[in-house]
Order: sequence, then C-alpha cells, then structure tokens
Amino acid sequence: MGDSAKKILFVSAEMEPYLPESHIAKICRELPQGIQERHKEIRAFMPRYGCINERKNQLHEVIRLSGMNIIIGDVDRPLVIKVASISAARIQVYFIDNEDYFRRKQIYKDEQGHFFADNGERAIFFARGVLETVKKLRWEPDIIHCSGWISHILPLYLKKAYKDDPIFSNSKVVLSLFDDVTRDPLSPGFNNTILYGAIKPSDVTLTEKADGMELAKLAAQYADGIIMGSQNVDASLKEHCSSLGVPVLPFEEGSFQDGSYMDRYNAFYDDLLK
Repeated sequence: MGDSAKKILFVSAEMEPYLPESHIAKICRELPQGIQERHKEIRAFMPRYGCINERKNQLHEVIRLSGMNIIIGDVDRPLVIKVASISAARIQVYFIDNEDYFRRKQIYKDEQGHFFADNGERAIFFARGVLETVKKLRWEPDIIHCSGWISHILPLYLKKAYKDDPIFSNSKVVLSLFDDVTRDPLSPGFNNTILYGAIKPSDVTLTEKADGMELAKLAAQYADGIIMGSQNVDASLKEHCSSLGVPVLPFEEGSFQDGSYMDRYNAFYDDLLK
C-alpha cells in the first residue's frame, strides 16, 4: 500500500469474533476489512474484556507497546497492549488491557445487571490507552472512527488534550452512534475525573452525575462527522447532532442488508478529507 493511502483508525467497543454477535460487533468486524479492501490503511483497537478467551483467539502481549502507566484519579494504572490477527481478513486487532479495569468476566454490568461504578474510568483508560499506543506506533491516522459508548471520550481528548501532538495534528474524528448509550451514571465525580492535560472544565459539558447520554452528546460536540449506526438512536441525541453543523450520515437499513454501507462510509471519510 503506497504512502498516499489514507489511514483509518477504528476504535470499537465490540468486535467479532472476540465478543458474541451484535449489530455493533458485526459492523466493527466487517468495516475495517471493507475499508482496507477499498485501498486504505487501517488499524483497529478494542478493550480486552475478561470474557475474551486469549488462548482461543491467540492474543499475545506486545512488550514494546506495553509498560506505560496511565494516571486516573491519582492512581497509576499499568497499560498492557495485546494483539491478535483475523487472518482471513489480514487484520490485526490491538487490545487495551489493565488488570483492574478489564479482567472481570462481565463487560459493562455485574451478574446482577448493575452498571459497573467505574465504567467511566474504564472509558477514560481506554481512550488514553488507544491514543498513547498510536503515538508509540508513530502511525498518523487521517480518520479516527469511534464506535460504541466506551469510545466516546476519545473525541474530546483528541481535540483538546492531544491537539498539539504531531501524530494527530491532521486527524478527523468520525463518531458512529448506536442504541447502546446508557442512562446509568458513569462514575462518581466523572465530570472532574475526565479532565486531563489542557482540558478545562468549560470544555466538558457534563453534570456531576453524568450518564452515557451526556457523554454521547459531548463526543458529538468534538466530532468532525457523525454516522447514525442504528435505527434506534435516541431522538434527543439525533436532534443534538443535527444542531452541531457537522456532516451527519443517516441510518439506512438496506445498506447493512446488502453490504453497501461500506461504500457509504468510505465516501463519508473521503468527503471529510477533501
């Protein structure tokens, strides 16, 4: 692939075959392959949830990328990077891992169905882990495509905390919104915990008991383009996105049935990069 190939970084909450089939996991598995086949260079990241079978999926640690610490709430959290390959698609997937945040067997809720109290911190760790790892890779993405609520902190961090980093100086953010946005509170004091680097409280439009809907609206505020990834995106979130003055690609059921959504998304990327 030549130097002129555009680079797309996929930051996903879920991906097959590592998690059970869902609308998000299916798209996040198919789309990187489809975009790569359309002559773009890709990288893919997701959290290393504890339910992912490392032996079955042949995950292994990338020592040269691991080893840094990410401080959240005055606590140092070691960042571990693992990688696996989807050989049929010629895709490598990088996994953000940490013993405290991602080794539990459940994904977002405990066995009683309660939303984890530290999910907001987990999202912070995931976003910073992705951005720091991409810096270590020295890979300059033209587009960063975020899918799933746990990726929703990344747009803010990219545009405010990492905006002066040469790796990301030309990066645009595409935000795919789904019906996974939670109304549960994220973490105690999340509106303060999210502050990092040059980010000021005025940059963060979150209340003291911020939930996933507030975070999704914040992510949209810092996106360069928004994609409606499912039919049932919350109406107030759709309205918020429409008011921002950025390109919005509407949901189109038929394009997922026949696979043409890949061409729609690819054209959306190209339009943003003109």
